[in-house]
Amino acid sequence: MHEALPEESLRAETIQWGDLTWVNIESPTETDTKYLAETYHFHQMALDDCLSRKQLPKLDIYPGYLFFIFHFPVYDKETRIASKRQWSAFVGDNYLVTLHPSELKTIDALFRDCQTSEESRKEYFSNGSGFLLYHILDRAVDSYFPVLDKIMSLMEDIEDVVFDEEVEAAKELSILRRDIITQRSVMFPTRAIFIEMENKLKRFSKVDVTAHYNDLMDHTNKICDTLDEAKEIIEVFKDTDYTLATYRINRVTRLLTIFSSIVLPFILISSLYGMNVVLPGGIDAGKPVTFIVLLLVMGVIASVMLIFFRRRRWI
Repeated sequence: MHEALPEESLRAETIQWGDLTWVNIESPTETDTKYLAETYHFHQMALDDCLSRKQLPKLDIYPGYLFFIFHFPVYDKETRIASKRQWSAFVGDNYLVTLHPSELKTIDALFRDCQTSEESRKEYFSNGSGFLLYHILDRAVDSYFPVLDKIMSLMEDIEDVVFDEEVEAAKELSILRRDIITQRSVMFPTRAIFIEMENKLKRFSKVDVTAHYNDLMDHTNKICDTLDEAKEIIEVFKDTDYTLATYRINRVTRLLTIFSSIVLPFILISSLYGMNVVLPGGIDAGKPVTFIVLLLVMGVIASVMLIFFRRRRWI
């Protein structure tokens, strides 16, 4: 008989202040989604989306609550490339439920802050679940600026590398370009969700959130504009590196071609007189002075070719 596998423990943590409850679930499992289905009666499709890692950012409207899926980039210092992380939120009249992977430290940090500080609970919980979600998003967006600064710093470094003939810049350019593409694929759909969500969250906020979400949009627009600028710059660097690499290859090819052209008369004459056939002026004919004459002839030909190449500005 097969032994039944033990059920995974519930990972949901709860903070309640006034009439608002924040349920935070880090690295959710099916046990957690079952708990949410039984407690809050969320739609099963939305709960399935919480466990999926292939969802696009979106806002779904259900009777009595809103369901959000957000993406956020997590930067890996070893590979120097960001990867997408998905997190979800349910917003109701008197609750906020967040489900996120362990890599998203900003959500967990705010949750711990509210756990330990009465003042923080009062600040974040007093104005409804919509306003609490704003604070989570605001912290997440603010935490992105150091990553953006790192990208711009790498852009400055890569500029020096591109114009350094001693360093191969192709790999560095490819890594940075891939990272920028990933960042854009995360932040641009997120901006679209922010635009849509402002009006939807007013019913879940006790204060006017327009000014707050305008500020959030300003930060997000700044991020997207900077990523646009970074994309344009990295494309210019890529084209420049390709052009310079092609120029260096052509320069080497040109020098090798010139060298081959100069050596060709030597090879031709030496090949003729190297055959096992007695030729006029050859060593076998008993006139060694001819060898010196041949050397002079080849030297004159090489000199004429060098002068010709120089006048043509090929060397």
